[in-house]
Amino acid sequence: MKKLLLFMLLLCCAAVGQEKAADNSNQPALTIYNQNFFVAREYVPLDLRPGVNHAEFAGIASHLEPDSVILRDPAGRSLQVLEQNYRNDPISQELLLSFYEGKTIEFLVQPNQVIKGKVVRSGYIPSTYYAQNYQQPSFTQPIIEVDGVLRFGLPGQPLFPALSGDSILKPTLSWLVRANDPGKFDAEISYVASGMSWQADYNLVVSDNPKGKTDLLDMVGWITMRNQSGKTFENASIKLMAGDVNKIQGDTVANRVYAAKAAMDESAAAPAVREKSFDEFHLYSLARPTTLHDQETKQVEFVRSTGIHAQRLYVYDGAKVAQYGYYNVEQIRQDQSYGTQSNPKVWVMEEFKNAEGNHLGNALPKGKLRFYRRDTDGHLEFVGENVIDHTPKDETIRIFTGNSFDVVGERRRTNYRVDTAHNWMDESFEIRVRNHKKEVVTVRVVEHLYRWTNWKLSEQSQESRKTDAQTVEFPVTVAPDGETVVTYTVHYSW
Repeated sequence: MKKLLLFMLLLCCAAVGQEKAADNSNQPALTIYNQNFFVAREYVPLDLRPGVNHAEFAGIASHLEPDSVILRDPAGRSLQVLEQNYRNDPISQELLLSFYEGKTIEFLVQPNQVIKGKVVRSGYIPSTYYAQNYQQPSFTQPIIEVDGVLRFGLPGQPLFPALSGDSILKPTLSWLVRANDPGKFDAEISYVASGMSWQADYNLVVSDNPKGKTDLLDMVGWITMRNQSGKTFENASIKLMAGDVNKIQGDTVANRVYAAKAAMDESAAAPAVREKSFDEFHLYSLARPTTLHDQETKQVEFVRSTGIHAQRLYVYDGAKVAQYGYYNVEQIRQDQSYGTQSNPKVWVMEEFKNAEGNHLGNALPKGKLRFYRRDTDGHLEFVGENVIDHTPKDETIRIFTGNSFDVVGERRRTNYRVDTAHNWMDESFEIRVRNHKKEVVTVRVVEHLYRWTNWKLSEQSQESRKTDAQTVEFPVTVAPDGETVVTYTVHYSW
């Protein structure tokens, strides 16, 4: 499987190389996934002689997956990588102290005052420790012996001899490369690393539609990118992959998807982010290169739309059964009190279609939707939020925003009969919906026929609609300061 995936990665890189030849640009390119990893493409200048050459790239991402690295010449020159080494132990004070454990070095206490101390314990903890352990180690404080006395902590600024020849200041990749065609060129390095993520957020302003009963929505969508990779990417071409990509967490990678670079539109009127379908996923490309600093959070607007028609829904699901989550079907049928507790809350939901005819129509990546409504004084007030999953175009979004304050429900059982000898049961309910608003509301009363799979409504006060094998809905209209009553009897047999 890994060989197949690496072969796919090579094919994508080949396509990227053809585009590079056309635009002659050596800017880095990133494809960020919303699963805390990314694919990077960068360039390293090489000057290869005949035979075996040593090459290195200092400043690679700190959370690199070394087995994902591909080094190639975009122009097609054959490169044979004989050996690859990855070092992620940049020089630091703690690391240098660890080199001198058991040895005596000098410490600068104050200007022109130097003392000597023996490094008993450096306190250095390798970065791999934190990847394998959840607790903070208790031995991170250095111990220095000065004049026969142990000190916890450094007595002053440590003074180290010169660095050794193999010391590094940044995470570094190095190779032994054999080339049949020597010369100078910019090699392309592609790799997978963790520490980078993105998410979508949507802000929607709800207003009343003067021409109808629907709401009107104004939507602004933002993409938020977070870089915790340990590396700054200057003037990078950035793509964002939306979808459920299979990625095994751990030291090995089973599935990697590499996105080829797309041509950038430099028009001032172009959208900041463009979307397209890619394999089983969707790609969102930033229209212009940008710099993504290490430990930086960057936001870019990617969708803006006005006049979206939405339907406000009131849904009353009155059976309070969450406490019976462990019940099986037999227990549900045999427990006489099951479903008799009433939930008074009426849900408020917004429903709209992600269609071009509704001023939308692009695939929307999963993210949080925040709803606002303008008060009579003109101020926007927050009225609810929830999350959506990846939503293709022409699909309907229905999202719960909260419970109604002025519309309430009440549900009670009015009759219960069971004949175990002949395997049947009758159960009757009365549902009351009260509206304390100044306008008419329509409420969907949802009832679950949960006792058994074989059922029929023997009596009902108004027409119902079957929504699935064991659910019906009664649409009811409730007048201002009014009440509507729904009654029904269900007959079960088994």
